[in-house]
Amino acid sequence: MAANSAYGLNLAGLEGLQPQEAGRRLAQHGPNELPAARPRPLWSLALGVLREPMFLLLVGAGAIYLALGDLREACMLLAFVLVVMAITLYQERKTERALTALRDLSSPRALVIRGGQQVRIPGREVVKGDLLILSEGDRVPADGVVLACLNLCLDESLLSGESEPVRKLPGEVVLAMAPPGGDGLPFVYSGSLVVGGQGICQVLAVGAESQLGKIGRALASLPQEPTGLERQTRRLVRRLALAGALLCALVVVLYGLSRQDWLHGFLAGLSLAMAMLPEEFPVVLSIFLALGAWRISQKNVLTRRMPAVENLGAATVLCVDKTGTLTQNRMSVARVWAGGQFFDLGADGQRPLPEAFHQVIEFGILASQPEAFDPMDQALQRLGAQQPGLLEHLHHDWELVREYPLSHEMLALSHVWRAAGDGQYVIAAKGAPEAIADLCHLNPAQAGEMAGLVRTMAREGLRTIAVAAARFGQEPLPGGQHDFAFSLVGLVGLMDPLRPGVPAAIEECRRAGIRVVMITGDHPRTALAIAAQAGLPEGGQVLTGPELEGLDDQALGARLAQINVFARVAPEQKMRLVQALKARGEVVAMTGDGVNDAPALKAAHIGVAMGGRGTDVARESAGLVLLDDDFSSIVAAVRLGRRIYDNLRKAMSYVLAVHMPIAGLSLAPVLLGWPLILLPAHIVFLEMIIDPACSVAFEAEPEEAGIMDRPPRDPGEPLFGGGTVLASLLQGLLALAMVLGVYLLASGRGASQDQARALAFTTLVLTNLGLILANRSWTSPLLASLKRPNPALWWVLAGSLAFLGLVLYVPFLRGLFHFEPVGLDGLLLCLAAGVFSVLFFELCKLPRRLRQGGRHHERP
Repeated sequence: MAANSAYGLNLAGLEGLQPQEAGRRLAQHGPNELPAARPRPLWSLALGVLREPMFLLLVGAGAIYLALGDLREACMLLAFVLVVMAITLYQERKTERALTALRDLSSPRALVIRGGQQVRIPGREVVKGDLLILSEGDRVPADGVVLACLNLCLDESLLSGESEPVRKLPGEVVLAMAPPGGDGLPFVYSGSLVVGGQGICQVLAVGAESQLGKIGRALASLPQEPTGLERQTRRLVRRLALAGALLCALVVVLYGLSRQDWLHGFLAGLSLAMAMLPEEFPVVLSIFLALGAWRISQKNVLTRRMPAVENLGAATVLCVDKTGTLTQNRMSVARVWAGGQFFDLGADGQRPLPEAFHQVIEFGILASQPEAFDPMDQALQRLGAQQPGLLEHLHHDWELVREYPLSHEMLALSHVWRAAGDGQYVIAAKGAPEAIADLCHLNPAQAGEMAGLVRTMAREGLRTIAVAAARFGQEPLPGGQHDFAFSLVGLVGLMDPLRPGVPAAIEECRRAGIRVVMITGDHPRTALAIAAQAGLPEGGQVLTGPELEGLDDQALGARLAQINVFARVAPEQKMRLVQALKARGEVVAMTGDGVNDAPALKAAHIGVAMGGRGTDVARESAGLVLLDDDFSSIVAAVRLGRRIYDNLRKAMSYVLAVHMPIAGLSLAPVLLGWPLILLPAHIVFLEMIIDPACSVAFEAEPEEAGIMDRPPRDPGEPLFGGGTVLASLLQGLLALAMVLGVYLLASGRGASQDQARALAFTTLVLTNLGLILANRSWTSPLLASLKRPNPALWWVLAGSLAFLGLVLYVPFLRGLFHFEPVGLDGLLLCLAAGVFSVLFFELCKLPRRLRQGGRHHERP
């Protein structure tokens, strides 16, 4: 059946494009997006790799080998260059695919008419000729002309620079668009925001042909501000690079002066530079954040801004809406009051409604949007359709003339209808009982009686709205709702069941040291009843919006320490709550779905918009978008955020530790007058282990046991704190001591230089693998961590050992690496050194495990 109304607009006879024709146009003209949003091609990624410092160092080493006349070494380095390029390209492509998947998910949604049906599609699938339905909070997906509208106002400041919203009027279908700006135009423009009213538009231009596409392509290429972790990483990289450059120059000078061999001096310097180059840090960070955002999206949470991923593990307060987040957002009418008596409709709402209660539902439906998206409106309309006696009261032939919207000052709305064949207007109002009591000018006794009825329904967890009616026969219509002579019709109690997983999720937050604050527009007693069902801390305290308005910032901050339930809160007041919580040092996550929620979402450390029922402007203001509007998904994202940060610190710690023995083996021979131990080929081999380990194996590492049984991390704690750096240095120095010990022991027993080098290299590889295993978990013993699944880790370990076997026992490769055969006793020596290093790493973790266990023991 064709759609015939939407938000009070008449859609009769509007068919829109047929789905097949829309698909043909999409294939012919491409998606509705700017070209800058397309992923980078493979050649662009490869060009970026060629500019990497490690690649340039390898080319430099190859050039020196050619100058020395060693073609075999030069060819081997070239082969390694290709392997390193392949690994880097794989990592880049994996990150690109994750980001592309997120872009597809984050495409704004559009409501269109196709084949006579209303269909919600991704904005990128809108094509020329589509009929768009726009409502308050929507971001316009394409340029078009207005065919019909009702109080339609748009914010076009992105295009015109004018801060005031502009009013739109219907126009004829035209072929060319006029420039944006000015009142009364019939055109809407891609990127502008609907701030009021509704409208039906026909699309005239999409993608690069739209006004935004013509003048706003630079928006997609604006540089993003670096995140906190990126700033920390860049500082560390700069310091390490500076230290590496100074040491590299020192090695070249010392080698050249002491041995009068400047080419080999440059080779030694390049080896040290390759050993100390901190190229992995920025790569690890970008991969972890991109793949972390992709993993979070698998939990129905879309990441729009990377700092939100960083902050998830530090969140201390979750401010959540009750309706649709804690509850199922599937309201049903459970109880009706009219004429001094209650009527219960039963759990399924199927009991026949007596005639005395029909008028309450009739005017409740008239005060709802004809094509309802609000759960309360849907519940009223569903009841009207289910009750045969109400069919004559649905008034499909009436015309909606005007709306008086809900506001901060008046928590009620009114619809003005023109009845068929009647000269008078019929006005239906619904809203908060106290607001309707004000509109109806009830005396104190009547208002007190209504308040008592509301408290009775609220104690049962019902959300109560009041319904009023009026008639008006004059022209023009008044400017406000108070000018109508309303009379009270009745009360409607709606039930919105709690989501099944909410109590368990709130208990998980309690164990994790995260406070959950519930914010709702409901009656305080309804809010307390739902809070008790959800498992929020008891205490019976609730702060209402009017009470919040009367508190100064200091008094509000003091009250926040004891109160977890806020009722009758207007969207604009969420901003004050966020600011007050931040002033107390909290890391705040705030949920929201409406236009007025956008400032609070922007101000919170983690703004969480509703993906199912939220407006486009709310989603654009938030760092995260909750695709299923479920509170449990937020908690799952917090758990993943903690895992991502933990694994990132492990990977960074491993990278810092593993570069210590490599740099030491490059520097020690020059300072002590020994032959070079590590050559560029050896360092590249080690990089082939380090890169996949830190970017793939650690990223895929499962979460630590008890990850949600510890308090949130301090947001001011640096990624490379003193304890982390000290632990990494200790691990690296021990690995260096093991390798040098094996090298000196072998040399002292009469081993040749190439044989001692082979033993030292084998020990270095085994201690490297030991570092990977030891850093998998900082709280669990090695044997326990070995039981945790991580296929990527085992591929890295198996591949490393296989390649080590090849370079030790394949004569051609052994010659390239300047090795000599290693016997069983030598392998056992290397293995013993590797095992000892792992055991020592485990001893280093013991104090941390004891502290962690003590914190768990003290937790109530």
